[in-house]
Amino acid sequence: MDKKVSVVVPTYRRPDLLKKCIDALMAQHFSKDEYEVIVVSDGPDEATASLLERYGRQVNFMPLSKKGGPAAARNYGWKHAKGQLIAFTDDDTLPDPDWLSKLWHSFNGEELVAYTGRVIVPLPDRPTDFELNTNGLERAEFITANCAVTRRALIETGGFDERFFMAWREDSDLHFKLLTKGIPIYKTEALVVHPVRKAPFGVSMKEQKKGIFNALLYKKFPHLYKERIKSKAPLNYYLIVLSFFGLLVCILSSKWQATLSFLILFLVLVLSFAYRRLRGTSHSGRHITEMIVTSFAIPFLSVYWQFYGAFKYRVLFI
Repeated sequence: MDKKVSVVVPTYRRPDLLKKCIDALMAQHFSKDEYEVIVVSDGPDEATASLLERYGRQVNFMPLSKKGGPAAARNYGWKHAKGQLIAFTDDDTLPDPDWLSKLWHSFNGEELVAYTGRVIVPLPDRPTDFELNTNGLERAEFITANCAVTRRALIETGGFDERFFMAWREDSDLHFKLLTKGIPIYKTEALVVHPVRKAPFGVSMKEQKKGIFNALLYKKFPHLYKERIKSKAPLNYYLIVLSFFGLLVCILSSKWQATLSFLILFLVLVLSFAYRRLRGTSHSGRHITEMIVTSFAIPFLSVYWQFYGAFKYRVLFI
């Protein structure tokens, strides 16, 4: 161990975002000799390798041989780290210049300890639904965009569970393992800004796949999940799905009066869902269209991935 802090940053083919993060890490009010930056690419990544060559020995680049997800990338990084304290952030964050100094000055040399800091997600006056959801990071209890853990604590907990192969719930899993092991977690004023990246049309539909990891986390820590997270497909999703299947049954049975009733119910539920998502968010034509289109799909995708997760991990999670 010849560094005070090691910073581990997982990434994959996002060099433009990563550059801003690395520049922020290079501007830390912390002696360059006392910390290291380890960037772990989730698989071969020539663009990132080319970018990091500009920083020379200031940044250690460690690509994985094949994709394993951010949890696998973080594990690889901390296992090769030289710091007494191992800090984690993401490739799309902007750590405050005092980020490392505030983490380090909170540390008293304990072998078993973890720290979590503040995350700020700047929003426009009229955010999109995706931006508003991302803003939820500000209220996260423990988040890998801004945390630090000792090596011994990572060894005791086993680090990150690589079954969480997407960027979802792997930080909650580590959080719950720290709590279960009785390892103290302290809040600090260490600050990271997390700008919302540009998202393609319909991104919320793709995001539903992450629901499978809710089931895995629930299986591992049912009591903590119920106490701290509670996230499942909401009741209105089930009502939308059931009303749709009721509509299909009535059509196939040629029960036209009932068909009309189910059709009205289905449309009312979906459009009410879209309206709630639009309340307080952007009213641009593109965003309104996106909210209406995705509101038809999200309930089905959410319920599907939740049931898929329950089946995959053999847990009653409905």
